[in-house]
Amino acid sequence: MNLENNQQKDRLLVSYILCAVGFFGLGGLHRLYNGKIGTGLLWLCTFGLFYIGQTVDLLLIPNMVDEYERNLRLKAGVSPLGVPLNQTVVASQVHRPTGNQLMIKLIEAAENKSGILTVTQGVKFTGASFAEVEATLNEMYKSGYVKIDNDPNTGAVIYHFHEL
Repeated sequence: MNLENNQQKDRLLVSYILCAVGFFGLGGLHRLYNGKIGTGLLWLCTFGLFYIGQTVDLLLIPNMVDEYERNLRLKAGVSPLGVPLNQTVVASQVHRPTGNQLMIKLIEAAENKSGILTVTQGVKFTGASFAEVEATLNEMYKSGYVKIDNDPNTGAVIYHFHEL
């Protein structure tokens, strides 16, 4: 985290230096540096919007740097707190149903829900991960055991067990 703070401070310092260069005729370099290409080019062509925009940007630079860093983290798949976004959920249960056991548990859950089941309900009932439940339900769909539809009220994907 300390390294990230130093990098952000360095980016902030460089942005202020580039903004200062704008008062000597090359306005907008700080905007280009922080990923604001369109307005950076506009500032470059208009002397920082006739130095008014350049002056206002002295107050806006910290937000520009924060936004640029946030966008970089999102592109890298990391939250603002440094946690990977695409990491699989780790189950806390020791024994999770797999394969046919999971299918049987999902059928039992659907039976309790009048033959209609969502992935979230399946996860809650079985304790398996969202990916496992969804993959098993899709496998059952491909085999013709269930039909897929959307809930007319919520729009959620629902699986109809037509044999129940």
